[in-house]
Amino acid sequence: MPKYIIEREIPGAGDLTPEQLKGISQTSCGVLSNMGPQIQWVESFVTGNKVYCVYIAPDEKMILEHARQGGFPANSISKITAIINPVTAE
Repeated sequence: MPKYIIEREIPGAGDLTPEQLKGISQTSCGVLSNMGPQIQWVESFVTGNKVYCVYIAPDEKMILEHARQGGFPANSISKITAIINPVTAE
C-alpha cells in the first residue's frame, strides 16, 4: 500500500499545547475509524507553522477525504517512492 507525506500549513502549530495536540489526534483517529482500515496514520512531525504527517492509503483521494472530514488542511500530498537512512550508505 502506498505511503504519503502530507504537509499541513497550521500557523502556530509549534505552540499548540499537549491538550490541543491530543484533541487534534483524537479528531483524526475518529475520522480514520469511520473511514475503515484502508487508511492509516503512521506519525506526524510538528514544526513552527506546519505539521508533516505520514499516512498509508490506497490513493491521494482518501487522504483528501480524511482532511475534509477532520477539518484539517492538506496543502501538499507527496507519495513516498523510497526511504533512505544511514543504513542505506552501507
